[in-house]
Amino acid sequence: MIDSDLLKKVRKIEIKTKGLSKHLFSGEYHSAFKGRGMAFSEVREYQFGDDIRNIDWNVTARLNHPYVKVFEEERELTVMLLVDVSGSNSFGTRVQFKEELLAEIAAILAFSAIQNNDKVGVIFFSDKIEKFISPKKGSTHILRIIRELIDFKPDNTKTNITEALRYLTNVIKKKSTAFILSDFYDTGYEDALKIASKKHDIVSIRITDDREKALPDLGLVKIYDPETQQTLWVDTSSTEVRNNFADAYRQHSNYVNEVFRKYGIDNVEISTGQDYVKQLMRLFKQRERKL
Repeated sequence: MIDSDLLKKVRKIEIKTKGLSKHLFSGEYHSAFKGRGMAFSEVREYQFGDDIRNIDWNVTARLNHPYVKVFEEERELTVMLLVDVSGSNSFGTRVQFKEELLAEIAAILAFSAIQNNDKVGVIFFSDKIEKFISPKKGSTHILRIIRELIDFKPDNTKTNITEALRYLTNVIKKKSTAFILSDFYDTGYEDALKIASKKHDIVSIRITDDREKALPDLGLVKIYDPETQQTLWVDTSSTEVRNNFADAYRQHSNYVNEVFRKYGIDNVEISTGQDYVKQLMRLFKQRERKL
């Protein structure tokens, strides 16, 4: 039996995210992701308006007349959602927790994929693989994914992105578009990302909260770390403490962004309380321009 409160939550997120994916993201998703699933079909004579990037120069030189390559879109794509369920995502100070924002964005991506006849699978990870849902199509499958996004309870609280990327590389044999949805509070995953990005089209969606970037001056405050499950007292009235906190965040952000840049990973950062629709549209448009 499924709890009635859970059913209400599933229905609420289904209505919101299905509508957004249908009316706002369907065309953008198709252009930004399906555009990479193209297979060569034939060559034909160049016609006015054809993309000059598709000119087949070998055939053109041989026949002394411009010819272009014709590509046929592959019928379906496999979309994988790598969802970080570690303890740090249970934090949030603007409208919703990071895990709630993450669930909404993952649901939008899942609906967008299904509407484009793609398969969708999910890897829930902490510092281990918590759950794997194999790629499938259909509304029943999507509702199962949404239910898990809302109600999943991980065994562990820490983060290991390397483990998630290795699992993706080993389990998903066909090339996929893989979205990593995480706050990326981890290091040392460069090698795994390098290997995974050679096989799959990796896209990063980093979920953040403003209070992770700067501490307010609130005096002596008890702070709980949900990943290590440790509690400590912090004197937020200290300028040095606040500066060190902000510096640590900037340094880690620089590290994450440099890793993405180094391996050519398309990425977007979305903060709780922020309009994620605009951010996702910007990500999709950026990808369209690269194709």
